[in-house]
This record gives sequence, C-alpha cells and structure tokens, in this order.
Amino acid sequence: MKTKLILLAITMMFAITGMQAQEKKNKKKTELVTVEIMTSAVCGMCKDRLEHDIAYEKGVKFVELDKETKILTIKYKEGKNTKEKLKIAVTKVGYDADDLIAEEKAYNALPDCCKKDVAPH
Repeated sequence: MKTKLILLAITMMFAITGMQAQEKKNKKKTELVTVEIMTSAVCGMCKDRLEHDIAYEKGVKFVELDKETKILTIKYKEGKNTKEKLKIAVTKVGYDADDLIAEEKAYNALPDCCKKDVAPH
C-alpha cells in the first residue's frame, strides 16, 4: 500500500510538472499580425528586393509581393513591429508604401527597370 501511494505521488508530480511546462510554452507563442502595403514595385527584381530586405525587419515571419496588385503582404509577431515602421522600411528600400513616398537616395539607387514611371514587366 505504501508503495502504491509513493508511485501515485511520483506520477502526480510528473503530471503537474508537464502541465506547467506546457503553460510556459503556450505563453511564449505570440499572435502573428498580417498587414498589406501598397507599393510602387514594377518587376521581379522589385519583388526579390522587397521580400529579401523586409524579411530582416524585427519580428517579420513572412513577406510576399503580388506583382499584379503591387501589394506587399507581411506577417509579423505582435508587439515586435508595427505597420508604420514596416512602411518606413519599405521606403528605405526605395519604394512607395501606401501614403509614404520612397526615400530619394534609396529610390535613385534602384535599377532603371525598378523606377515608378516604368511600365510593369
């Protein structure tokens, strides 16, 4: 009988420890926020450049540019970034972001095929 009580106590201890570990793991999960930003991108090089550069912004987990609509979809960890900061990051790459105009120096550094006035190709 004493052995059964000891085994029961040990089993309960492991169960409680496992539940606490699971709670900690669940607390660390943060929600992903999805934002869409209208850009001035026109070609595949623009797509590659934006997806590459924005992927390195804080908290960003997913970036994809739809060349047809020029919409950049970004998923990032809640609390790690904001839409406004991501729009500023897009302008620093050389592209317009919704109502923000591309930074002049970055825009001038883009290849000619990536300039706003060029037809999509």
